[in-house]
Amino acid sequence: MAEPGRAGGSPEPPVQVSIILPVHNSECWLDECLKSVWEQDFKGTMELSIFNDASKDGSAEIIEKWKMRLEEIGVSVIIGTNNSSQPRGVGFAKNQAVIQSSGTYLCFLDSDDVMMPQRVRLQHQVAIQHPNSIIGCQVRREPLDSTERYTRWINNLSQEQLLTQVFTSHGPTVIMPTWFCSREWFFHVGRFDEGGKGVPEDLLFFYEHLQKGGGVSRVNHCLLLYRYHPQAATHSVLEETIWNHRVRFLEDRVLSSWTSFTIWNAGKQGKKLYRSLSPANQKKVTAFCDVDEKKITKGFYTYEESEERPKPKIPVCHFRDATPPLVICVKLDMTGGAFETNLATLKLKEGKDYYHFN
Repeated sequence: MAEPGRAGGSPEPPVQVSIILPVHNSECWLDECLKSVWEQDFKGTMELSIFNDASKDGSAEIIEKWKMRLEEIGVSVIIGTNNSSQPRGVGFAKNQAVIQSSGTYLCFLDSDDVMMPQRVRLQHQVAIQHPNSIIGCQVRREPLDSTERYTRWINNLSQEQLLTQVFTSHGPTVIMPTWFCSREWFFHVGRFDEGGKGVPEDLLFFYEHLQKGGGVSRVNHCLLLYRYHPQAATHSVLEETIWNHRVRFLEDRVLSSWTSFTIWNAGKQGKKLYRSLSPANQKKVTAFCDVDEKKITKGFYTYEESEERPKPKIPVCHFRDATPPLVICVKLDMTGGAFETNLATLKLKEGKDYYHFN
């Protein structure tokens, strides 16, 4: 996709980093967010590109106040606005903020989050080394006790797991408000889906990025205060929508090259995955495996909804008797380490012998 340029004016040397900030009714967080832009210790050239998507609160006034302060320290501020009565959605707002910007690198930020002063500097250093990668970072959750499992997952994935654990219900292995990537790569991948409320635009972009051979990297420092609150756009996306995208991606990326596999979990989640697969991939499921003696004793799962006759019956075995490769539908970090210990006893390699789909 051709990259839109900035309109008018004589060519100036390109800005090194554009901070991309979509805004919608963010007045209660915006001061802290924009102050964190002002406090960046990056010594290169930087601009802030804001797209105000039909805010009805005092966001516009706060933006104007910080525009003056930022321009005093040499950070230019570009402001785009949707003046209609209805917001166009976060995908549209992010795309507009990118299009009106000019930086060689893009640093994504949500209006309710706060950057640590070294964020742009440290991610820029890594992005230069990895031009086709999305660079993330570790985060601190606010409030501290919200989504503890999710936060541990974000912060502790190994470099390999950033690519192997992309199918889980947690979504992208580096979260969108921490993304940093080259402008050229962003336009190579495409743009964010602009379907609006209910569309997981970051997940769809992340999957497209991986399909095009993009890498994933993380700066192992906490560079973002990541807020959790009921108004967050994340909550408007239906779990079922995300589930369907994850299943399709698993089928494309993994199952298409497997001739057979086992589903680890003979309970609700494992059966749901089986029922969600295409008929061709259902036929590749040789067994379910589990630790639950009751399920194992039953011996098999009958796919009652099938129109085939006789109805498919899939054996259920103990996980120690399972034949890899495995798709694992057991939640991580939920059993006090029991599941992880069981998995470790099998001495399998993640990304080859198994993938997590939990």
